[in-house]
Amino acid sequence: MSQKLRYLLFFLSFPLLVWSQEKQPLLTSDVLKIKTADQISISPYGNRAVYVVTSIVEDEEQDYKYLRHLWLANLDHDNPSVQQLTYGDQSDGQPSWSPDGSKIAFVRKHEDKSQIWILPLTGGEAYVLTKVKHGASNPQWSPDGTQILFTSNIPMEELSGTPAWDYERPGRTFGDTPNFKNDSSEQMQVSPDGDLESVRAWLAKNASKENPKVINRLDFQGELGLDNQVLFQHLFVINAQPNAAQPGARTESDTAQQITDGFQNFQSPSWSPDGNRIVCSSISYTQMPDREIDSDLWEVVADGSGSHQLLDMPDMRLYSPAYSPDGKMIAFSSSSLTDITYAQTELGIVQADGSAVQILTNNFDRRISDIKWSADNKEIYFTAPNEGYVPLYKISVRNGRTAIVLGEQLGINGYDAHEDVIVYAATEVTQPYELYMADAKGSNAQQLTTLNSDWLADKQMIQPQRYSIENEGHNVEYWVMEPVNRQPNMQYPVVLEMHGGPSAMWGPGEFSMWHEFQLLCSWGYAVVYANPIGSSGYGDAFRRANYQNWGKGPANDVLSALDDAMQKHTWMDNEQQFITGGSYAGYLTAWIVSQTNRFDAAVAQRGVYELEFFFGEGNAWRLAPDHFGGYPWEAEAKASMEANSPQTFVSNIQTPLLIMHADTDLRTGVRQSELLYRSLKVLKRPVEYVRYPGEGHELSRSGNPLRRMDRLNRIVEFFERYAEHSDKPAATLIDAAGQE
Repeated sequence: MSQKLRYLLFFLSFPLLVWSQEKQPLLTSDVLKIKTADQISISPYGNRAVYVVTSIVEDEEQDYKYLRHLWLANLDHDNPSVQQLTYGDQSDGQPSWSPDGSKIAFVRKHEDKSQIWILPLTGGEAYVLTKVKHGASNPQWSPDGTQILFTSNIPMEELSGTPAWDYERPGRTFGDTPNFKNDSSEQMQVSPDGDLESVRAWLAKNASKENPKVINRLDFQGELGLDNQVLFQHLFVINAQPNAAQPGARTESDTAQQITDGFQNFQSPSWSPDGNRIVCSSISYTQMPDREIDSDLWEVVADGSGSHQLLDMPDMRLYSPAYSPDGKMIAFSSSSLTDITYAQTELGIVQADGSAVQILTNNFDRRISDIKWSADNKEIYFTAPNEGYVPLYKISVRNGRTAIVLGEQLGINGYDAHEDVIVYAATEVTQPYELYMADAKGSNAQQLTTLNSDWLADKQMIQPQRYSIENEGHNVEYWVMEPVNRQPNMQYPVVLEMHGGPSAMWGPGEFSMWHEFQLLCSWGYAVVYANPIGSSGYGDAFRRANYQNWGKGPANDVLSALDDAMQKHTWMDNEQQFITGGSYAGYLTAWIVSQTNRFDAAVAQRGVYELEFFFGEGNAWRLAPDHFGGYPWEAEAKASMEANSPQTFVSNIQTPLLIMHADTDLRTGVRQSELLYRSLKVLKRPVEYVRYPGEGHELSRSGNPLRRMDRLNRIVEFFERYAEHSDKPAATLIDAAGQE
C-alpha cells in the first residue's frame, strides 16, 4: 500500500474511528490543554495553600501564550476545594503569605517591570506595593508582618565605589565611561569628531543603546541573546503596611530601602524567626564574578546596618539557606568546587551562629534539591531523582537517617510542608500534573485539582513497562511504551528516545516528555527510552562513567536497551527503527548515526556536534572542559573532544537526518547545527534543517505553543516518510520470560 493511499484511508476513516472508540489517542493540539501547578505555599495556620497554575490561551498577536494565575486550595480533609484568586491578561507568581494569613504578596509586571503586589484575602483588589527601578522579585514577609523582603538586580555601573578586581577591559578602568542610562547627555561633550574624551562619550552613548553591544565578560551568552551586562542581586525591605489610608498609595516613608550594597550578590534570602537577621548566600568577589563559582553563607542585619560572612567551607559552594522554625539552626545545600560537574548536591546544617557544621547526606547517593524544615525542627524534607522518579524524602537532623515520605512512583514537581499536612504537585503516567495533599507522614493522599483530569477522561494513556539489563558491568534501566490499539500478531515501528543533560533522568515520573511519548504511541509507534551512564538517579559512580566518554558508552547503553526491548517484544519491527533526542541527546543522536546505519530516520534536536567549538559558542561551555579534562588548546583534551565529536565522523552518516535548532538558542549554539547540516549537504546525504525564530533551548518545554506543536508534528512527519505501518505479521517467538 502506498504511503499517500494509507494517509488518505486514515483521514477518511478518522471520524468513524472517533465515533466508534470509547477512548481516543492523544493529539498534537492536546499540548494546549495541559495545565501545571507549582510555587506551592501553605498558609501560616496550615488550613489553606496558594499555588500558581500555568495555562495556554489564545492570543491575537502570537496565536497562543502562557498565563499564570494564583489559586487557593482549602485543605479541609473532609471537604477540600480550590478557587481561582487572580484573573486577567497578566501573569502572577512567587506568592508569599502574610504571617496572619490575611494577605498574599506576589509578583506581577507593572509598567514593564516585575513588582511586588498585595492581594487582600478579606476583600478588595490586588494593588502594587513596589515601584523599584530594576524590578522586584522573591517577596518574603517579615515574621511580624510589618515588612516585606525582596530582591532586585542592579547593573554594575550603577553601584557606588570601585570593584576589588580587575575590570577586565583592556586599557580602561571602571568608571571612566559616562553612564548614559543615568546621566544627562546634555552635560557631556559627545562627538564622533572631537577629542578622545568626547569620542569615548559618543561610543558610550551608542553602547548604552546596545548599538553595538560591548562585551568584556566571560559568560557573555544568555539564553536568548548576548548578555554583556553584569548584574548584582541586592536585598531590599519595604513597609508592608502603608501609612497612606488608601491601599496601594505610598508616602515617602513607604519607599523601599536597600539593605545590602557593594559588588556582590545576595541570593536566596531567609528571615530569622525573630525578624532581626537574614541569612543568604553570597561571596565577596576577588575577581570578575563570572570567574567565581563559589558562594558562602552570609548574615545580613535586617535593618541594613551591616552584613558578614557566616560560614565558609573550603572547596564547597554553599547556597539556599533556611532557618529552622526555632531559629537555632540553618539548613543549606552544598556542592563541590573541585568537582563541579559530577559531584552530588549535599544537604548540610549549621548552628545559627555559624558553628558546628555537618553534612547530613554523605551517605545518600543522590542529588538533593528543594529543602524545607519540618515544623518540629527534627527533620528536613527534600526531593531527589531516583531511578526514573522524583520522590519526596525526609532526613533526620539527629542521625542523618533518610526515608521516602511519598512519591516513590511519582515525579514530585514542587511541594510545601506544614505541621500536619504536605501539599505537592506530581506527575504520573495517567496525569501530567495535579495538586495533592497528604498528612505529614505522606499518607492519606487526596487529589485537590482537576487541571487535566477532565480532558484526559476520554484519552487512551499508554503505561510504560520497566526493564533493566546488565551492560558492560553496570545496570541500565529502560521503559517500553506500546502503540495505541496494538493488535496481536502485528508489527510496529519503534522510536528510541534519549534524554539530554547529559545528567538528566527519564522515567514514568518525568513531566517534560509526557505528551511527546504518548503522542508517538498515538501515531502507532512503540517508544523505548533508557537512562544510560551519565544519568542522575543512579548514584555518583554511574554519573561519572561518561567522563571523556559522551559517545561510545552511553550509545552502547541505549542501543543495548533497544536490542533487549526488541528481543522481548517481537511485535516491534526490526526493519523500522527511528531515533531522536534533544540537547545532549541531539548530540547522541548524531553520534549514533555516525557509527551505525541501523535506523531508518533520525531527528537531532538543539544538539552540539563539534565539542571544541562548543567551548566557545554555548553558555553551557563549562561542560566541555569539565567532561573532557581541559581546554581545546590542550593536547589531551583536544584529542578527547575530537574523538567524541559526531562532526569528526560526519562522512559516515547515511541515515536520513532532520536537524532542528532555534535561532536564539545560546545554550548549545546554533552554529553547531549549521556545521552539521552544511557538511551533510556537501556530502549529498539525505538531510533537512528546521530553524525556529525567536526561540531558545527551552522550545520543547516552554516555547511558543504553536512552535511546540510544529516541532512535534515535524518529528512525526519525518518519521512517517520512512515508516510503513503495514499490517506485517509479527514473529511468534516468545522469550524465556513468556513475554510477547
